[in-house]
Order: sequence, then structure tokens, then C-alpha cells
Amino acid sequence: MTSSTSTPRPAGLGRRLVGIVIDWAACLAITFGLIGQVVDITPTGQSFYPLLVLFVEHVLLVTFAGGSLGHRVLGMQVVPVARPRISVVQGVVRAALLCIVIPAVVTDRDNVGLHDRAAGTRLVRV
Repeated sequence: MTSSTSTPRPAGLGRRLVGIVIDWAACLAITFGLIGQVVDITPTGQSFYPLLVLFVEHVLLVTFAGGSLGHRVLGMQVVPVARPRISVVQGVVRAALLCIVIPAVVTDRDNVGLHDRAAGTRLVRV
């Protein structure tokens, strides 16, 4: 018999990938709205802007709301490991490593992304 107060399950890779696609699409839309043109994704273009919007979105929403747009849509939440609330520093570390991509894709045996491990957070299903 399982208890209703059991430890939340880590979010799976598929759910996390769909969540980041939702976040990236929202960031492209915001960038398009702010700049007013289709975002040029060439290295010499303005491809940095959607990434900057993604960084800001994740710092603000993860720190103050417990998850990004993609997390919320897919029933996930970022929780702190050793504190009652996520700190701004944890939000910044997590968002910066997410923007590098590799730490967010590589997981440990518990299915925790390296960006979450470094920030002292976990992405769980709610």
C-alpha cells in the first residue's frame, strides 16, 4: 500500500523535453513580439535574444512560482532539496546551466538533470 504523502517522482526525460519545447516556443513568440520580426537564427543574427528570454523566464518563474510555463502545462514543479524555498541564486544557477543545454540533458541514475543537481533542486511530477 502506498501513502498519499509519498516522495514526488522525478519528471521523465520525455516530459522534460516537451516542457523545454513549450518554453522555447514561448520565448520565440515573446522575442518576435518585442523585436517585431522573425528571429534570425544564424550566428550573426539575433539568436541570442530568445535564449536571454528563456534565461529570464526560468530565473523568475522557477524562483518565484516553482516552475516555468512548460513545467506547469505538463504537471511538473521545481522543488528545492535542502531549503524551504528556491533562492534567487538557485534559480540563476539552474537557468544558466539550462541555457548551456548539456547539463539539462545529462541525468544521473535517479533521472535528475545535472543542472538540478548543481542548483540543489529537483524537477518532479505533481
